[in-house]
Amino acid sequence: MIRILKMGEVSAAEIFSRGVPTVNVSDTVTEILQNVRKRGDAALKEYTERFDGARLERLQVTQEEMDEAIEAVDPELLRVLEKAAANIRKFHSRQVRNSFIINDEEGVVMGQKVIPVDRAGLYVPGGTAAYPSTVLMDLIPAKIAGVPEVVVTTPPGRDGKINPVILAAARVGGADRIMKVGGAQAIAALAYGTESVPRVDKIVGPGNAFVAEAKRQVYGLVSIDMIAGPSEILVVADGKSNPRHLAADLLSQAEHDRMASAVLVTDSEELAAAVQAEIERQLPLLEREEIARASIEQNGKIILTESLWDAIDTANEIAPEHLELCVDHPFDYLDRIRHAGSVFMGRNCPEALGDYLAGPNHTLPTQGTARFSSPLGVDDFVKRTQYTYFTREALNRVAEDVALFARAEGLTGHARSALSRGEAEA
Repeated sequence: MIRILKMGEVSAAEIFSRGVPTVNVSDTVTEILQNVRKRGDAALKEYTERFDGARLERLQVTQEEMDEAIEAVDPELLRVLEKAAANIRKFHSRQVRNSFIINDEEGVVMGQKVIPVDRAGLYVPGGTAAYPSTVLMDLIPAKIAGVPEVVVTTPPGRDGKINPVILAAARVGGADRIMKVGGAQAIAALAYGTESVPRVDKIVGPGNAFVAEAKRQVYGLVSIDMIAGPSEILVVADGKSNPRHLAADLLSQAEHDRMASAVLVTDSEELAAAVQAEIERQLPLLEREEIARASIEQNGKIILTESLWDAIDTANEIAPEHLELCVDHPFDYLDRIRHAGSVFMGRNCPEALGDYLAGPNHTLPTQGTARFSSPLGVDDFVKRTQYTYFTREALNRVAEDVALFARAEGLTGHARSALSRGEAEA
């Protein structure tokens, strides 16, 4: 049963604690990375046979396989994928940054170019669940950013095939290549390149502990989006909220993973008790009851505060991945929210809406990292290059200032460099 805790009666450590995986996979991942780096496709095929039970001759999905997948997917689901993609494009198109130029001083031009990375890699989890939503959320911003090539990697089933819905989403999103490889070995292939898998500049996408550790180890050789932890939801609700709705929203995240975190913060003891009971009623209705129950019992919490403003402060302290504001006038509280990955406003905006259809990204910072990081977006797939141009006359106007600054730092070579183009050298 989910615990009810009161602010002021328990320690902050107990309220804000969150379960974290304790399994150390670092050495195993290091071995996989080194093997793939050394042996390329041969290592990928061996790992795919060992971990996924599939013996592959070819790692890349063929056009014929793509066509078969589209035929196999329910047309209504295809329609929904297209609708979600349109919403994602509409939202993320507003994130596009423009290059700029400044030339308001004679002889001086400065500017910044915004340039997409040459190639991005998108990891899509496989196993017991397929996540076409992740394909759309991570692929579409990359294409909007102008990335010339996006490579999708995802583990095959025992039959050597990729889930058709994943392939359909990849086509809708505009993937350039799809590779049948998963786990830490997929991250290695994207980071180092193999005979079949091209090396990329940026790797994005969620995964298990092995995938997360692999991303951590290759960071620096390539860029990554984030080291994502288990899913989180925090709901701030007043006493007028419907406990049935709140319980359903909390369980929607609890069913992801035993380590997921579902938290309700409210100023109503009556609502807290009602949600606690409603969670117990709804748990047996879930296909993933065992996972959801473990999450609720290990990491679930209902936190009672004196006021809604205190609840908002509590939410900021936790800095959740997903934050629901289940109140009458949610925009009255929005300016007070400082730390959250994505905020869902009002009583009719469940987090699940954001997972699939609304448009804002669902790849979000977890484990309190929303205090300093942001949702995945177009910015993740671009870099900035700045440039400066001075005429000789413009340089001479400031050369003495540059030299003075350089000497203050003890760098006389810098001073000579600045002065060397003037009428007299230092």
